[in-house]
Amino acid sequence: MPVKSAAIIGGGIAGLTAALALSGKGVACDVFEQAEQFAEVGAGLQLSPNASRVLARLGILADIEKVWLEPESIRLVSGTSLKALAAVPAEGFARDRWGAPYGVLHRATLQGILLKAVLSNPLCRLHQGLRIEPTNAASLATISGSAPPDIVIGADGVWSRMRRSIAGSGNARFSGHVAWRFVVPRQEAPSFLDRRNVVAFLGPASHLVCYPLDDAGDFNIVAITTGKTPGETWSAHDGGSGKKLSDSHFAGWAPGIRSLLASATGVTHWPLYEVGAGHWHDSRNMVLIGDAAHAMLPFAAQGAAMAIEDAYELAETISAQPLPDALTAFEMRRKPRIEALRKRGDFNRFAYHARGPIRLGRDLVLSLRPPQSLASDLDWIYGYKSD
Repeated sequence: MPVKSAAIIGGGIAGLTAALALSGKGVACDVFEQAEQFAEVGAGLQLSPNASRVLARLGILADIEKVWLEPESIRLVSGTSLKALAAVPAEGFARDRWGAPYGVLHRATLQGILLKAVLSNPLCRLHQGLRIEPTNAASLATISGSAPPDIVIGADGVWSRMRRSIAGSGNARFSGHVAWRFVVPRQEAPSFLDRRNVVAFLGPASHLVCYPLDDAGDFNIVAITTGKTPGETWSAHDGGSGKKLSDSHFAGWAPGIRSLLASATGVTHWPLYEVGAGHWHDSRNMVLIGDAAHAMLPFAAQGAAMAIEDAYELAETISAQPLPDALTAFEMRRKPRIEALRKRGDFNRFAYHARGPIRLGRDLVLSLRPPQSLASDLDWIYGYKSD
């Protein structure tokens, strides 16, 4: 029997993308979000071609392109000397090589565009301010006032409550790393912050990612360091000052970077959790996608892209096969890609945070590799086509 209705737990990027993808297959979707209002959670977001290709198929990329920035390149720079190490071209190069654009924007902007598309879709309904627990088709039908859904999709993030309903699912665990986030108004940004590019400053045991947000008028700054977790939270404030961050994790870095961090206000730190190996579905009618299934660390900048790919491929799969078979096929297709990206992220973490002689060797190797060679390493990520 074909799937005609779906309940989606979570109104973030994964859940809203799933609603759009499923409605495109004629599936009526009820999206349940526990927040009363959609807040501007997070900061900047990189959308690589594998993700933007999906958003184009869903008919919303044109709206995104009106407000995002397509960087000229993604650059790697020494955090201690500010010496350029390597660069991968983007902008027109990304469109030509990978068939879709690479852009950056505020996470809230993407979520707002997805939300607008969902709210205007006659097959989608949004239910806010609802904490769904326990999660089952019957309880969801009572809340939505409709028949029990054919499929229940958990898109409720790294601390997913729906994951508890999937026997043998993975567990969330703290990685030992923290993302420190803040923004700098563009007119106040120091001159070494690149106005046209995504830049990752690499240093011992830490790295810093900076890029402009055209939609917000700010620079997005994310520092990844080791740290402790305050528990299950999307973000925690460090008291409003970045001086502790500068002193604790960036000693020995370039003075300009240390000054930037020390003067930062409104700094939040996000404990970085990942979800380990486990089942993503119950072999009947429940399935996890995005961070709920496989939250990963941001060292490959693919967390949002994997949620978008998951949502689209789940819709494609369940429209072509009986539901139990489709859930198995979906997991079997997606897991190898997720694991490959975890390994790439682990490699990037080692390379970005290298110390001593290893750092010197890294810098030499990167400086000798031409942009085309670096781009070829990304073909399997950016050139991937969800179908």
